[in-house]
Amino acid sequence: EVEMVESGGRLVQPGGSLNLSCVTSGFTFSWNDMSWFRRTPGKGLEWVAGINSIGYTSYLDSVQGRFIISRDNAKNTLYLQMNNLQSDDTAAYLCTLGIRNYNSPFLNGRQGTQVTVSS
Repeated sequence: EVEMVESGGRLVQPGGSLNLSCVTSGFTFSWNDMSWFRRTPGKGLEWVAGINSIGYTSYLDSVQGRFIISRDNAKNTLYLQMNNLQSDDTAAYLCTLGIRNYNSPFLNGRQGTQVTVSS
């Protein structure tokens, strides 16, 4: 059974930093492309960043230069280093398989980890 558990979200002030983690199991992590998405009540679901199986990365324009996606295949874990956080980054963050796969079933029914950027 595929499992993904996100952690690391919390309340942070504008300009602050966070490092999110996504621990996975139930599939061969090193073989798979992975992404971070975020969800808000107003904007819905939004792809944030992706990393393919050989480490090539891609980003949403608004987070380019501020966020860094990475992976540790030995630990089956995906990371998102978030710097210079802004209020628009407030969202629940989820990880999933694939790049920009809005149809991923793993985006449904999971809460992710909540990031709140506020002073």
